[in-house]
Amino acid sequence: MFRLSADGMTGQHVHVESGLTGAGAAALKADDHRIVVIGAGGWLGLATLELLHRLLGARAFAARVVAIGSSERVLNLRAGLTVAQRPLRVLSHLPRAPSWVLHLAFLTQEKAKAMSDDDYVAANRVISGQVLHALDRIGADGVFVPSSGAVYKVDDPEAPASMRLYGRLKLEDEAAFGDWAEARGKRAVIARVFNLSGPYINKQSSYALACFIKDALAGRPIEIKAAWPVYRSYLAISELMSVAFGVLTDGGRGSVLFDAAGDREYEMGEIAATVAAVLVAKQGPRRQMMTAQNQDRYIGDNATFTGLRRRFAVDPVDFSSQIITTGRFIEDVSGAPA
Repeated sequence: MFRLSADGMTGQHVHVESGLTGAGAAALKADDHRIVVIGAGGWLGLATLELLHRLLGARAFAARVVAIGSSERVLNLRAGLTVAQRPLRVLSHLPRAPSWVLHLAFLTQEKAKAMSDDDYVAANRVISGQVLHALDRIGADGVFVPSSGAVYKVDDPEAPASMRLYGRLKLEDEAAFGDWAEARGKRAVIARVFNLSGPYINKQSSYALACFIKDALAGRPIEIKAAWPVYRSYLAISELMSVAFGVLTDGGRGSVLFDAAGDREYEMGEIAATVAAVLVAKQGPRRQMMTAQNQDRYIGDNATFTGLRRRFAVDPVDFSSQIITTGRFIEDVSGAPA
């Protein structure tokens, strides 16, 4: 059973994220634009589908939201929600209609490690090319493109080769979709994403936050394995998408670029302690002795994002609420702590 406390950092009651908020959410409900979610079966795609269903209601969701992915299949979401995903090849054949397009499809950095560089580059360029060339044909008025903080690592010789390659291709996407918006007087919203939280989190053995939550739920000590300081800032998917929809629907033209980063940075020890406190863990965090002198900081500059959040009246989601929302999903899908 899920266990919660007050906010582990402040002792205040926790506000759990409730969905899309602010001007963008209101605009989506008021207009009748089709919403095309490409890469619907990934973490961000599934979470966004759930957020849209909650915002629009079942009837409008079915009429307005189109899920696109690599293949035709049924996506099974929480609370019995199922969504039919269409293959990417049908994208350019959708009937022309005013549309907001979410381009969430991209082979991840993990794929870069498992493929040759040439194959990885070619595969991602095919996906992005299909999306880009379909925008005019289907009637897109704007596109949201989640980029990555990896773009800042492209020229960093100490960064993994897979991250540098991933970042280089993300820069290509930023330029291509930004140019499309500028040339046509349309809207492109480009968010350089660092660390997300929320439901449908995948690769749970790779992401530190998911690992810490799983340890706490299972009654194990939270293990911090890094032998050097590691800093992260977390942003709830609901907050990111609320801001993205705010910019997408504001009537502006051209490209808007920002770092999608949380309000503050946390070192891994503080992250683990907060998880333990919020989830009322049976055991405290455990960390090996730090022996290395280097630091790992992947946090972004959230100044522009914060300004946009305030401009569009988007509700911020505090870190403790992010832990709760992510933990509830992890427990939902596992059936029991594991």
